[in-house]
Amino acid sequence: MNIIIYTVLILVALYFLLRFFATINSKKISKSIRILLFVGLIVFAILFAIAGKFLLTLPLTVASLALLKLKGLSFFQIISLFRLIQTLRNSGRFSFNNKNVSNTNTMSVSEAYKILNLNSSQKITKEDVNKAYIKIQKKIHPDISPETSRLSSIVNEAKEIVLNDLA
Repeated sequence: MNIIIYTVLILVALYFLLRFFATINSKKISKSIRILLFVGLIVFAILFAIAGKFLLTLPLTVASLALLKLKGLSFFQIISLFRLIQTLRNSGRFSFNNKNVSNTNTMSVSEAYKILNLNSSQKITKEDVNKAYIKIQKKIHPDISPETSRLSSIVNEAKEIVLNDLA
């Protein structure tokens, strides 16, 4: 039902937009488009100058995941995997550039909770930990994509740390 309403609204807006363009002078249209493009480019330049690092991180990560040949992931799974990779990158435990990153660092309990997308302030059971672990491993298990074996080992380590913290 909502699709019909949205379609009707879009068609009505399109009708009035086309009707407006039919009655206006072509010189005014071209001048308006030039001004709109100029203002839009200035806004994009300011946006990328201020927040470019954050805006470009997600598309580059999603593109690099595509290079890893991860197949069959939904958009929400890719976002969750992006959060996992960002957590690991921030702690220095994962890098796309260096394949031989040593995992000699011990993972803190808070990092382990972040990796498993668990909230350490809430009451968590072993079942919750296992559900979160299985949910992530379904996405990154080496049987699905051999390139994600490092991620899988880090998630295994996080699971062990959280389970030891609960005991």
